[in-house]
Amino acid sequence: MPGAPKGTIMISSSISATELARKLRAGEVSAVETAQHYLDRLDEVNPSVNAIVWIDREDVLRRARESDDRLRRGEARPFEGVPMPIKDLVGVRNQPLTYSSMSVEERPAEANEITVDLIEDAGFVLFGRSNSPEFGALTATENARHGKTRNPWNLDYTSGGSSGGASAAVAADISPIANASDGGGSIRVPSAATGLVGLKPSRGRIPNDVRAWEHSTTEGAITRTIEDAAGVLDTLAQLDPLGWYSAPAPARPYREEIRAAGPRLRVGLLLEAPTGVAVHPENREAALVAARALEALGHHVTPVSPFLFSERATRGFADLIISASTWASPIEDADKLEPYIRYRYDRAASFHAGEYAEIAALLQWETRQVNAQWGRDFDVLLTPTTAVPTPLVGSVYDEANEDPAGERLTEFSTISFTAVCNIAGLPAISLPVHTGANGMPLGAQLVGAPYDEATLLRLGAELEPVFDWQHRQAPIARGVALTPNTGD
Repeated sequence: MPGAPKGTIMISSSISATELARKLRAGEVSAVETAQHYLDRLDEVNPSVNAIVWIDREDVLRRARESDDRLRRGEARPFEGVPMPIKDLVGVRNQPLTYSSMSVEERPAEANEITVDLIEDAGFVLFGRSNSPEFGALTATENARHGKTRNPWNLDYTSGGSSGGASAAVAADISPIANASDGGGSIRVPSAATGLVGLKPSRGRIPNDVRAWEHSTTEGAITRTIEDAAGVLDTLAQLDPLGWYSAPAPARPYREEIRAAGPRLRVGLLLEAPTGVAVHPENREAALVAARALEALGHHVTPVSPFLFSERATRGFADLIISASTWASPIEDADKLEPYIRYRYDRAASFHAGEYAEIAALLQWETRQVNAQWGRDFDVLLTPTTAVPTPLVGSVYDEANEDPAGERLTEFSTISFTAVCNIAGLPAISLPVHTGANGMPLGAQLVGAPYDEATLLRLGAELEPVFDWQHRQAPIARGVALTPNTGD
């Protein structure tokens, strides 16, 4: 549509990445027009939410022109021309990589991380860098370098973390999909906070250059639809012969799985947090809403009390493993670290190597007991995604910095159902099934057996038409002007 007046491009504010890719292949819109549409959206709404913290507009348009050339030649890849921001923890050649930290000098990365190569190979147009907490170790996306990212549903609330820039970008219609990563809930927590779909793949499913936090971290994406989650997993889940390990290949493409009828399943319902924190009634209700929908679809839902790691193992992961990984981050000036990260940096030096090896071995041993419950006691586990509603902007960040050695209960409550999946390497997905009394989205989490993303995606495909979450849009995506009541 060369020369089309601004505002006439056929891209709706709730369009999925898959549907946009179809429009691009059909010639209904060009990649350059698409890129310009989202650049205009960036100018319009990013000042309010602070989702994207760096962008090279000429590079975006250059990449879009290259996509248009491939589209014209009939060489389109699965997501040819679809914009995707990259999280500011992931290296992209010639783009700054600061890890959202003042302790790192801004300089161009020398090479792509393997995830970026896979994203480019899928045809995505790289669309700037999304905000993250410093080195990704917080469930709210706020930092001294780039500032606070706000929730497009209500600017007084956080968009979650650590992939909060990604979730805000999608929820605010700055992009139809976003790169994300997850080491303790960092895809699922922000997805729940912003009413989106967040799939954390199994350990080893998507190649990584380095699997941090004792192999608990994984790359992925935040999406609006199950079809997008399946499609992007098809493109990113490649065998990695150079890595320490890769997940076994799926029986068939995930896009085929979501169109296939699956068996009726035994769904274990867990409403009490494995960490022992209190679960807010609205978060319990999110899981119960999903449970009732699954029962109506013919699945058998039963309350369960699974073993999900000992307190020693979970505290060792949270304290020793994450602190040691923080110490190993590419920190250039430790004096510029934020207090909660500096605490972890110094804390790591108080442990010795034998203690690390002991906790790592305990996590591996207990993982065998945890994972054995799937298929034996239940097929899928259903929980709230978080134990508390989405916190206000600043609350998690201030709590962490004011008393880094304290309980940090708000943050702890946000990951009380999610972190066990990372420790065990299990696939898990957050689905936007409920809304709190304050109008904010609430998620329910489904946890699958090892390497069984297929079952999670099939269940998500069954639930999607029940809740119609793709068409429940944040006010900013609907064009409503919001003003925060809380300052910076």
